[in-house]
Amino acid sequence: MTETYQKPALTFNDQLEHLKKRGLIINDHSHALLQLSTISYYRLSAYWYPFRLKDGNGDVTSKFVEGTSFDDVIGLYEFDRHLRLLVIDAIERVEVYLRTLITYHLGHSYGAFGHTDPNNFHPQFRHTEWLSKLEDEVKRSNDAFISHYKNKYSGFPTLPIWMLTEVMSLGSLSFCYQGLKHNDKKVISGKLNLHHKRLADWLHKLTYIRNVCAHHSRLWNRELAIRPENSSLPEWKPPITPRNDRVFYILLMLRYLLRTTNNGDSWCKQCNALIEPIAVHDKWRLAMGMPENWKEHPIWK
Repeated sequence: MTETYQKPALTFNDQLEHLKKRGLIINDHSHALLQLSTISYYRLSAYWYPFRLKDGNGDVTSKFVEGTSFDDVIGLYEFDRHLRLLVIDAIERVEVYLRTLITYHLGHSYGAFGHTDPNNFHPQFRHTEWLSKLEDEVKRSNDAFISHYKNKYSGFPTLPIWMLTEVMSLGSLSFCYQGLKHNDKKVISGKLNLHHKRLADWLHKLTYIRNVCAHHSRLWNRELAIRPENSSLPEWKPPITPRNDRVFYILLMLRYLLRTTNNGDSWCKQCNALIEPIAVHDKWRLAMGMPENWKEHPIWK
């Protein structure tokens, strides 16, 4: 049975006092107030939730585990923020590389405007819908290269494929790849040493993760609503099998994809530096879907 929401809005001071009553240690009152006033109580509540005490039945109470401080909460919040930045950096590199692969292959296979012909795509691809949405984006764009094209050439908003991919979102790019003919998919996925179905699946999942990061949503212990299909490749199997519903699987995907962009090792080192202090705590490590020997995973090491 539902009930009417009746919690009142609290001042920042009242919010802090409320947290103290629940057992949260406040080492620096002024700093805690600043954090509440710049991040917000409700946003931070997702990061103090793992610190809340459970009762004898395993149900989460409003009280905090003894010894938990506001600094612990902020530390977890900052960890998640930096994790999102690393993930979005990797996705950007993958996205730009994929744009290049698709542009190069389609341009050389079908010409500058071959993407406007539905016969160059899979028969079931919603080509008209896809192209119409992209051309709407082109019309709204203020990019200088689009203005130049519009003023110099006929046919606007139809652009050459190497210009069009520059205004594609990752979602549009993913949708485009899924709509290609199988042989075209295979050529592109072969550059990444992936089966074409695996690449299509990964791009769909990375679009979801990118949106999570772009909206500054919690990532570190998120149970993924859209999960990658488990791979049958041997390096994804025992003895170190990652869960496909947590962020570590996404990190492995990105590590795999970045190997082809010459940025993989540097990015991996940054991830290690960020994750290692957190991963020593089993509770946090497991919440990310990471096995105890995560650094020995054949994809990661």
